[in-house]
Amino acid sequence: MALSLLALIVVPLALTPAQAEPASGTPAPVVAAPSSQAPGEETAPPLSQGHYEEALIAESLARHGRTLEPSPEGKVLTEVLIDTEEVVAESDPYPNFLNLFHVRTREEVVRREVLLVEGQPYSLQLADETARNLRGLRLFSVVRVVPVKGKTPGTVTLLVVTKDLWSLRLNSDFSAVGSLLQYLRLQGTEQNLLGRGKKLALDFTLRLDTLSFGQSFTDPRLLGSRWALTESAAVIIGRESGKAEGSRGSLSISRPLFSLSTPWSMSTSVAWNVETNRVYRGADIWQLPFPDGEPVPYVYRTEEVAGSAAYTRSLGLRYKWNVSGGVGAYHYAYNPPSSSRLSEAQEDWFRRNYLPRAEDAGYVLLALRAFEARYEVLRDVDSYVLSEDYQMGHWVSATVRYAPPVFRDDAHFAEAGLAARYRWRWGEALTTVSAAGAIRRQLGEGAEWNNRHWAAELMQVSPKVLGGRFVARGLLDVNIDDLFDRVTLLGGGNGLRGAPADEYSGKRMLLVNVEYRTAPVVIKTVHVGGVLFVDSGSAFNDRPDMVTSVGVGLRVLFPQFNVVPFRLDFGYVLNGDRPPIGSRFSFAGGQLTDLRPSFLDSPL
Repeated sequence: MALSLLALIVVPLALTPAQAEPASGTPAPVVAAPSSQAPGEETAPPLSQGHYEEALIAESLARHGRTLEPSPEGKVLTEVLIDTEEVVAESDPYPNFLNLFHVRTREEVVRREVLLVEGQPYSLQLADETARNLRGLRLFSVVRVVPVKGKTPGTVTLLVVTKDLWSLRLNSDFSAVGSLLQYLRLQGTEQNLLGRGKKLALDFTLRLDTLSFGQSFTDPRLLGSRWALTESAAVIIGRESGKAEGSRGSLSISRPLFSLSTPWSMSTSVAWNVETNRVYRGADIWQLPFPDGEPVPYVYRTEEVAGSAAYTRSLGLRYKWNVSGGVGAYHYAYNPPSSSRLSEAQEDWFRRNYLPRAEDAGYVLLALRAFEARYEVLRDVDSYVLSEDYQMGHWVSATVRYAPPVFRDDAHFAEAGLAARYRWRWGEALTTVSAAGAIRRQLGEGAEWNNRHWAAELMQVSPKVLGGRFVARGLLDVNIDDLFDRVTLLGGGNGLRGAPADEYSGKRMLLVNVEYRTAPVVIKTVHVGGVLFVDSGSAFNDRPDMVTSVGVGLRVLFPQFNVVPFRLDFGYVLNGDRPPIGSRFSFAGGQLTDLRPSFLDSPL
């Protein structure tokens, strides 16, 4: 079966970005023309030479007998042509029989995302937005929207060219340092069920202590409407006991902002998570240093249930203002398991210093998201040749939440969070500055400030140097009086390559990554690039003690099957503990600079 053949092609899981919201991915080296801009020539070099998307456009123009329209703006749109390419095209180096096991995306799935209307003037802005929406579906390796000459003089036709990603696949997300597999998620997925854009998956997750088996289903266009449905459920089994330890799941129904002109959106969701958490350092459970006796294992029982509903009103076109109001409630409980056999003193110390805060609360919220609706399409970046959308200019998100004492007096609080980002170009260079902060005020008896948390990140991509790019990232994440006692672990593939896995811990982190990414070598459409890197970082509570490593890496992209590369890195620590040689390798999906605190985008 094709599934067994393609099980060797491990594809990193990717989250689908909000279609009318700015892309939150980390920027990278090369800035290209907007997605609807036609290529300069009607023919392109072979795919193996790296002109992957341009060659597909040239083939589509030849099939339809059309020529590019150099000045389409304002002309009447008389026709929309949809050209959906198979996963394996004639010019690809893979056997065509693989297409027998893939249902090509149906034309209506592509057509319903087109925002331009026949009989109306052509709009470059709507053409670009159409391409972003289609790429956001994560069904295609290539999406290009180009204007071509209409059949009648003075008119224009829209040509939408897509190339399917392989949909019946073994998706994965994983983290390995040397021989230690810290995390593995395998998802047997039909990402494009019967070519209709729906996703059905069976999920397997392996952690150091547990296995989980589950399923999920996503329909982004429920019954052909603009409403979306997502559901998931999984059972969690302890690896040592072989018995069920808990479960997790979610259900969400929403009507997203599917275009910049969509006036409103709405969402409702419920989720639960019941499990035993074990915090590891390397291959062993972290033994916490209880000051008056035996160490305390970092193990606790989690019970979390949450539900929410929100309505958003969207204003503006070039400068967007999305105002949201909502309500929600949650139950969070954390307790040491009886199997830990802690004394009263140990349990009290564990709760005060390490356990997350147990809390039941209901709340109302008000949120504002403002951004400039200006986008760039980047190529030869994280994915080398495939188009990636990035929002430029400012992006700001502010949220205020108030929880009255509905369930308990100590769950009476008000909190606020603010996140901001600005991204701009300097010729071929690209700079992104991000910052976020949050704070809570406990109300009622014993009122005090807590949950103070802030973070900042600077990302810089250089112009071309010897055909490649330097990429530098600096990150500072600071937690102060955190009620939930979150701890950051650093070492290995999570930012400090070459160091022992999760060797360093603290409530604050300072991390600097500098990479030189070479231009890729293209071998029958497979893109292979190299990386030289320097990492320096510290996870700490008071003062940082920086550990530095240097190393080399490899990046490989299969554009027919995934949109981000695999990374294999080898690091050498200059001034800290060095693990065995095999443990200095790390292997994962995506670029290292994609790993960043979610707090920078959602501080609450």
